[in-house]
Amino acid sequence: MFKHWKQGLVSAVATASLALPLLASAEGLSDDKVKIGVLSDMSGVYKSLEGPGAVVAAKMAIEDFGGEVMGKAIEVISADHQNKPDIGASTAREWIDTKGVDMITALDNSSVGLSVQGLAKDKKIITMNTGAGSTALTEEQCSPYGIHYVYDTHALPVGTATAMVKNGGKKWFFITADYAFGHSLRDNTGDVVKSMGGEVVGNVNAPLSTNDFSSYLLQAQSSGADVIGLANAGQDTVNAIKQANQFRIVQSGQKLAGMLVFITDVHSMGLEIAQGLQFTTAFVWNQNEETKAWSDRFNKIHGAMPTMVQAGVYSAVTNYLKAVKEAGTDETEAVRAKLGEMTLNDMFVKGGKIAPNGSMLHDMYLVEAKKPSESESEWDLLRVISKIPADQAYISMEESKCSLVN
Repeated sequence: MFKHWKQGLVSAVATASLALPLLASAEGLSDDKVKIGVLSDMSGVYKSLEGPGAVVAAKMAIEDFGGEVMGKAIEVISADHQNKPDIGASTAREWIDTKGVDMITALDNSSVGLSVQGLAKDKKIITMNTGAGSTALTEEQCSPYGIHYVYDTHALPVGTATAMVKNGGKKWFFITADYAFGHSLRDNTGDVVKSMGGEVVGNVNAPLSTNDFSSYLLQAQSSGADVIGLANAGQDTVNAIKQANQFRIVQSGQKLAGMLVFITDVHSMGLEIAQGLQFTTAFVWNQNEETKAWSDRFNKIHGAMPTMVQAGVYSAVTNYLKAVKEAGTDETEAVRAKLGEMTLNDMFVKGGKIAPNGSMLHDMYLVEAKKPSESESEWDLLRVISKIPADQAYISMEESKCSLVN
């Protein structure tokens, strides 16, 4: 895996060396400040996953960084992309063209994320996508300025689907969010299932923000599948699991696989419904003293424990600011090169590396929702089952379809 990555790093360093005369003239900060844009779903189906909590996390990162970089101010602006790619792209364009935004993060919708990353590529602005899942961000539509930071639809099924197939879940039926993220998650999960000798016996697409999953669940129930894979997220996942409980699907012998589940989803459902649900995540708030201390601070401000993507925003902003400081400028080429050189270590990630395709390589975790009797507090909801090493979780550089790699 790392052979091509090292070659890419050498190439990046060589490119950076050729650009030194240009960068020397770009030392310092544009507009005499650093401005970070948090572009998220502030009001819709993904609001609790990133949303206003992403702004809280970004501001915490700036505060912990000291409130300034190179003696200059750091600002955060935010907006609601409403899960619409055109609104996301027009907002990003305004930020870049008229408001001097240097980096955009959050982007918790794959269609929005791909649209904004494409625009930012043309504008030569760094995006650090913490919320979307589609592997297209680092594969077919990869960008020299695009970083996919927290998880992707390749990493998620490596843990969840592998465990379920090993435990007898050979036949899968998918209920899929009908846009780029859902399709990517379904396809990647299906590949894992098939690679282990399982099969996909059916699929049905459900529009984003579906309230009634009954017809989809009835199709899945009658399919003969061992596992119903939910290739969706946020309130859609919560609604589907709650309604599956009403149909007594699990009690009847089928298993549910939430392919993207957040701690806020488990909290919303309650452990009576969620107990035993296994899923893959990048962050567990009470995994150690460092994560617990940060999460307790976040909870006091936001009123909920952080999701993995909210914790990821904190880490992304922190490491972006470190790169600006080390580069001595917020000029995009210099900062992106510095990010590619860094080893990322903070409360969210240990030993993280940003690969040439923009994927931030880090360990993931297979977790399980506790039984109600096992929970010691309101947010004590999950136990870690196993760690999934980065080189297993993410697409290897040898296999990558990104034009920046091969």
